[in-house]
Amino acid sequence: MRLSSLHTHSDFCDGQDSLEQLCSAASTQGLSAIGFSSHAPLLRKTGLQSDWHIPEDKLDDYLQTIDRLRSQWAGKLQVFAGLEIDYIKGLMGPADFCGAALDYRIGSVHYLVPPQGNPFAVDGSPSDFERGLYEGFSGDCKALVNAYWDSLEDMIHAGGFDIVGHVDLIKKNNRRHQYFSPDSAWYGERMERFAALLAGSSFIVEVNTGGLSRGRTDELYPSVPLLRLLQHAGVPVMVTADAHCAGQLTSFYDEAYRTLLALGWTSTVFFEGRKNGKALWGKEDISWGN
Repeated sequence: MRLSSLHTHSDFCDGQDSLEQLCSAASTQGLSAIGFSSHAPLLRKTGLQSDWHIPEDKLDDYLQTIDRLRSQWAGKLQVFAGLEIDYIKGLMGPADFCGAALDYRIGSVHYLVPPQGNPFAVDGSPSDFERGLYEGFSGDCKALVNAYWDSLEDMIHAGGFDIVGHVDLIKKNNRRHQYFSPDSAWYGERMERFAALLAGSSFIVEVNTGGLSRGRTDELYPSVPLLRLLQHAGVPVMVTADAHCAGQLTSFYDEAYRTLLALGWTSTVFFEGRKNGKALWGKEDISWGN
Protein backbone atom coordinates (compact mmCIF):
# COMPACT_ATOMS: atom_id res chain seq x y z
CA MET A 1 0.00 0.00 0.00
CA ARG A 2 1.39 3.38 -1.01
CA LEU A 3 1.46 5.94 1.79
CA SER A 4 1.59 9.68 1.41
CA SER A 5 1.52 12.79 3.56
CA LEU A 6 0.03 15.73 1.65
CA HIS A 7 -0.89 18.00 4.57
CA THR A 8 2.57 19.09 5.67
CA HIS A 9 3.86 22.35 7.12
CA SER A 10 7.50 23.44 6.97
CA ASP A 11 9.51 26.33 8.32
CA PHE A 12 8.13 28.41 5.46
CA CYS A 13 5.02 28.84 7.66
CA ASP A 14 4.41 27.39 11.14
CA GLY A 15 6.32 24.13 10.79
CA GLN A 16 9.62 23.34 12.46
CA ASP A 17 11.66 21.66 9.72
CA SER A 18 12.88 22.55 6.25
CA LEU A 19 11.47 21.10 3.06
CA GLU A 20 14.73 19.19 2.59
CA GLN A 21 14.52 17.65 6.07
CA LEU A 22 10.91 16.65 5.50
CA CYS A 23 11.75 14.89 2.21
CA SER A 24 14.49 12.90 3.89
CA ALA A 25 12.19 11.93 6.74
CA ALA A 26 9.43 10.94 4.31
CA SER A 27 11.78 8.59 2.51
CA THR A 28 13.05 7.10 5.78
CA GLN A 29 9.49 6.56 7.03
CA GLY A 30 8.48 4.66 3.91
CA LEU A 31 6.28 7.24 2.22
CA SER A 32 5.78 7.07 -1.53
CA ALA A 33 4.86 10.75 -1.78
CA ILE A 34 5.05 13.93 0.21
CA GLY A 35 3.14 17.12 -0.49
CA PHE A 36 3.82 20.50 1.03
CA SER A 37 0.85 22.62 2.06
CA SER A 38 2.03 25.80 3.72
CA HIS A 39 -0.71 28.08 5.00
CA ALA A 40 -1.39 30.36 2.04
CA PRO A 41 -0.64 34.06 2.46
CA LEU A 42 -3.46 36.05 4.02
CA LEU A 43 -4.76 38.48 1.42
CA ARG A 44 -4.40 42.14 2.34
CA LYS A 45 -8.13 42.74 1.95
CA THR A 46 -8.77 40.52 4.97
CA GLY A 47 -7.09 43.04 7.25
CA LEU A 48 -5.69 40.09 9.23
CA GLN A 49 -2.13 39.52 10.34
CA SER A 50 -0.60 36.20 11.30
CA ASP A 51 2.74 34.60 12.08
CA TRP A 52 1.57 31.16 10.94
CA HIS A 53 0.89 31.87 7.24
CA ILE A 54 3.61 31.95 4.62
CA PRO A 55 4.59 35.56 3.87
CA GLU A 56 3.55 36.63 0.39
CA ASP A 57 7.15 37.54 -0.53
CA LYS A 58 8.28 33.98 0.31
CA LEU A 59 5.78 32.19 -1.95
CA ASP A 60 8.00 32.10 -5.05
CA ASP A 61 10.95 30.78 -3.04
CA TYR A 62 8.68 28.11 -1.54
CA LEU A 63 7.51 26.90 -4.95
CA GLN A 64 11.01 27.02 -6.47
CA THR A 65 12.42 24.97 -3.59
CA ILE A 66 9.73 22.34 -4.10
CA ASP A 67 10.52 22.19 -7.82
CA ARG A 68 14.20 21.62 -7.01
CA LEU A 69 13.36 18.86 -4.55
CA ARG A 70 10.98 17.28 -7.06
CA SER A 71 13.91 16.85 -9.44
CA GLN A 72 16.32 15.81 -6.70
CA TRP A 73 14.01 13.04 -5.44
CA ALA A 74 12.74 11.86 -8.85
CA GLY A 75 12.39 8.09 -8.94
CA LYS A 76 12.70 7.82 -5.15
CA LEU A 77 9.92 10.00 -3.72
CA GLN A 78 7.10 11.92 -5.36
CA VAL A 79 7.17 15.55 -4.26
CA PHE A 80 4.13 17.78 -4.74
CA ALA A 81 3.48 21.50 -4.31
CA GLY A 82 0.35 22.55 -2.48
CA LEU A 83 -1.12 25.18 -0.21
CA GLU A 84 -3.62 25.06 2.63
CA ILE A 85 -5.88 27.97 1.76
CA ASP A 86 -8.27 29.62 4.18
CA TYR A 87 -11.87 30.24 3.33
CA ILE A 88 -12.86 33.41 5.21
CA LYS A 89 -16.43 34.31 4.40
CA GLY A 90 -16.63 37.44 2.27
CA LEU A 91 -12.87 37.99 2.43
CA MET A 92 -10.89 35.20 0.74
CA GLY A 93 -11.06 31.60 -0.41
CA PRO A 94 -9.17 28.88 -2.27
CA ALA A 95 -10.34 30.24 -5.62
CA ASP A 96 -8.16 33.31 -5.02
CA PHE A 97 -5.09 31.11 -5.59
CA CYS A 98 -6.20 29.31 -8.76
CA GLY A 99 -3.47 31.10 -10.70
CA ALA A 100 -0.66 29.69 -8.56
CA ALA A 101 1.49 26.84 -9.95
CA LEU A 102 0.23 24.20 -7.54
CA ASP A 103 -0.36 20.48 -7.80
CA TYR A 104 -3.23 20.58 -5.30
CA ARG A 105 -5.05 22.86 -2.89
CA ILE A 106 -6.42 22.11 0.57
CA GLY A 107 -9.44 24.21 1.47
CA SER A 108 -9.82 24.87 5.20
CA VAL A 109 -11.91 26.98 7.54
CA HIS A 110 -9.91 28.39 10.44
CA TYR A 111 -11.38 31.87 10.72
CA LEU A 112 -14.94 32.92 11.46
CA VAL A 113 -16.38 36.34 10.67
CA PRO A 114 -18.77 36.95 13.57
CA PRO A 115 -21.87 39.17 13.51
CA GLN A 116 -19.98 41.63 15.72
CA GLY A 117 -16.30 42.12 16.44
CA ASN A 118 -13.32 40.91 14.44
CA PRO A 119 -12.61 37.62 12.63
CA PHE A 120 -10.91 35.04 14.82
CA ALA A 121 -9.44 31.54 14.46
CA VAL A 122 -11.61 28.81 15.97
CA ASP A 123 -8.53 26.64 16.55
CA GLY A 124 -6.58 29.36 18.32
CA SER A 125 -5.73 29.38 21.98
CA PRO A 126 -8.56 28.66 24.46
CA SER A 127 -8.53 32.31 25.53
CA ASP A 128 -8.78 33.52 21.91
CA PHE A 129 -11.65 31.13 21.26
CA GLU A 130 -13.51 32.31 24.35
CA ARG A 131 -12.94 35.93 23.40
CA GLY A 132 -14.36 35.27 19.93
CA LEU A 133 -17.32 33.44 21.41
CA TYR A 134 -18.31 36.21 23.81
CA GLU A 135 -17.31 39.25 21.76
CA GLY A 136 -18.44 37.94 18.38
CA PHE A 137 -21.38 35.70 19.24
CA SER A 138 -22.52 37.06 22.62
CA GLY A 139 -21.65 33.74 24.25
CA ASP A 140 -23.98 31.73 21.98
CA CYS A 141 -21.85 28.70 21.11
CA LYS A 142 -24.57 27.09 19.00
CA ALA A 143 -24.55 30.18 16.79
CA LEU A 144 -20.75 30.01 16.58
CA VAL A 145 -20.76 26.33 15.64
CA ASN A 146 -23.48 26.86 13.04
CA ALA A 147 -21.43 29.72 11.58
CA TYR A 148 -18.49 27.34 11.26
CA TRP A 149 -20.52 24.72 9.38
CA ASP A 150 -22.10 27.45 7.25
CA SER A 151 -18.59 28.57 6.24
CA LEU A 152 -17.60 25.01 5.36
CA GLU A 153 -20.68 24.65 3.16
CA ASP A 154 -20.01 28.03 1.53
CA MET A 155 -16.44 26.91 0.81
CA ILE A 156 -17.70 23.76 -0.90
CA HIS A 157 -20.06 25.80 -3.08
CA ALA A 158 -17.28 28.29 -3.95
CA GLY A 159 -14.81 25.54 -4.95
CA GLY A 160 -11.31 26.19 -6.23
CA PHE A 161 -9.62 23.40 -4.25
CA ASP A 162 -9.20 19.61 -4.18
CA ILE A 163 -9.03 18.40 -0.55
CA VAL A 164 -11.28 19.40 2.34
CA GLY A 165 -9.10 20.10 5.39
CA HIS A 166 -9.89 18.92 8.95
CA VAL A 167 -13.65 19.23 8.52
CA ASP A 168 -14.67 19.32 12.19
CA LEU A 169 -11.86 21.55 13.46
CA ILE A 170 -14.50 23.34 15.54
CA LYS A 171 -14.18 20.60 18.17
CA LYS A 172 -10.54 21.45 18.94
CA ASN A 173 -11.36 23.91 21.73
CA ASN A 174 -14.36 21.87 22.88
CA ARG A 175 -12.23 19.16 24.45
CA ARG A 176 -11.77 20.83 27.79
CA HIS A 177 -14.77 23.13 28.27
CA GLN A 178 -17.54 21.23 26.42
CA TYR A 179 -19.09 24.33 24.89
CA PHE A 180 -21.39 22.08 22.83
CA SER A 181 -22.33 18.42 22.64
CA PRO A 182 -21.27 16.58 19.47
CA ASP A 183 -24.04 14.08 20.28
CA SER A 184 -26.82 16.69 20.14
CA ALA A 185 -29.46 16.35 17.43
CA TRP A 186 -28.73 19.75 15.89
CA TYR A 187 -25.00 18.98 15.58
CA GLY A 188 -25.80 15.62 13.99
CA GLU A 189 -28.01 17.39 11.45
CA ARG A 190 -25.11 19.67 10.48
CA MET A 191 -22.87 16.65 9.88
CA GLU A 192 -25.59 14.98 7.81
CA ARG A 193 -26.02 18.10 5.70
CA PHE A 194 -22.30 18.30 5.10
CA ALA A 195 -21.97 14.63 4.07
CA ALA A 196 -24.93 15.01 1.71
CA LEU A 197 -23.36 18.13 0.17
CA LEU A 198 -20.14 16.24 -0.58
CA ALA A 199 -21.87 13.17 -2.02
CA GLY A 200 -21.12 12.93 -5.73
CA SER A 201 -18.71 15.89 -5.66
CA SER A 202 -15.09 15.83 -6.81
CA PHE A 203 -13.72 16.72 -3.37
CA ILE A 204 -11.56 14.44 -1.27
CA VAL A 205 -11.92 14.55 2.52
CA GLU A 206 -8.74 14.15 4.52
CA VAL A 207 -8.65 11.89 7.56
CA ASN A 208 -6.37 14.15 9.56
CA THR A 209 -4.29 12.87 12.49
CA GLY A 210 -2.87 16.25 13.52
CA GLY A 211 -5.11 16.81 16.53
CA LEU A 212 -4.03 13.48 17.98
CA SER A 213 -0.32 13.93 17.33
CA ARG A 214 -0.29 17.37 18.97
CA GLY A 215 -2.49 16.28 21.88
CA ARG A 216 -5.28 18.74 21.05
CA THR A 217 -8.01 16.16 20.38
CA ASP A 218 -8.89 12.64 21.48
CA GLU A 219 -9.95 11.57 18.00
CA LEU A 220 -9.35 12.04 14.31
CA TYR A 221 -10.66 14.81 12.12
CA PRO A 222 -13.36 13.86 11.14
CA SER A 223 -14.94 12.12 14.12
CA VAL A 224 -16.19 8.55 13.77
CA PRO A 225 -19.87 9.62 13.46
CA LEU A 226 -18.99 11.98 10.61
CA LEU A 227 -16.73 9.40 8.97
CA ARG A 228 -19.62 6.95 9.09
CA LEU A 229 -21.86 9.47 7.29
CA LEU A 230 -19.18 10.13 4.68
CA GLN A 231 -18.73 6.42 4.12
CA HIS A 232 -22.46 5.93 3.51
CA ALA A 233 -22.43 8.92 1.15
CA GLY A 234 -19.58 7.41 -0.88
CA VAL A 235 -17.18 10.29 -0.25
CA PRO A 236 -13.55 9.34 -0.98
CA VAL A 237 -10.96 9.92 1.75
CA MET A 238 -7.22 10.01 2.20
CA VAL A 239 -5.09 9.90 5.33
CA THR A 240 -2.97 12.95 6.14
CA ALA A 241 -0.82 13.89 9.12
CA ASP A 242 -1.11 17.69 9.18
CA ALA A 243 2.54 17.38 10.17
CA HIS A 244 4.38 20.37 11.60
CA CYS A 245 7.67 18.49 12.01
CA ALA A 246 9.41 15.50 10.46
CA GLY A 247 8.49 13.21 13.33
CA GLN A 248 4.77 13.65 12.65
CA LEU A 249 4.69 12.62 8.99
CA THR A 250 3.00 9.28 9.70
CA SER A 251 1.89 9.91 13.26
CA PHE A 252 -1.28 7.97 14.22
CA TYR A 253 -1.60 6.52 10.71
CA ASP A 254 -2.21 3.13 12.30
CA GLU A 255 -5.25 4.48 14.16
CA ALA A 256 -6.56 6.23 11.05
CA TYR A 257 -6.38 3.17 8.79
CA ARG A 258 -7.75 0.81 11.43
CA THR A 259 -10.66 3.19 12.02
CA LEU A 260 -11.43 3.31 8.30
CA LEU A 261 -11.33 -0.48 8.05
CA ALA A 262 -13.66 -0.82 11.04
CA LEU A 263 -16.14 1.56 9.39
CA GLY A 264 -16.23 -0.44 6.18
CA TRP A 265 -13.77 1.39 3.96
CA THR A 266 -11.68 -0.94 1.86
CA SER A 267 -9.71 1.72 -0.01
CA THR A 268 -8.44 5.28 0.16
CA VAL A 269 -7.25 7.55 -2.64
CA PHE A 270 -3.68 8.38 -3.61
CA PHE A 271 -2.75 11.63 -5.34
CA GLU A 272 -1.17 10.95 -8.72
CA GLY A 273 -0.58 14.51 -9.88
CA ARG A 274 -2.35 17.10 -11.97
CA LYS A 275 -3.13 17.06 -15.69
CA ASN A 276 -4.96 19.68 -17.74
CA GLY A 277 -5.91 21.48 -14.57
CA LYS A 278 -7.50 18.43 -12.98
CA ALA A 279 -6.32 16.48 -9.94
CA LEU A 280 -5.72 12.80 -10.65
CA TRP A 281 -6.48 10.23 -7.94
CA GLY A 282 -5.56 6.55 -7.78
CA LYS A 283 -7.16 3.93 -5.58
CA GLU A 284 -5.24 2.24 -2.78
CA ASP A 285 -6.67 -0.87 -1.16
CA ILE A 286 -6.21 -0.67 2.60
CA SER A 287 -3.90 -3.44 3.76
CA TRP A 288 -2.91 -1.93 7.09
CA GLY A 289 -1.65 -4.54 9.50
CA ASN A 290 -1.88 -7.36 6.93
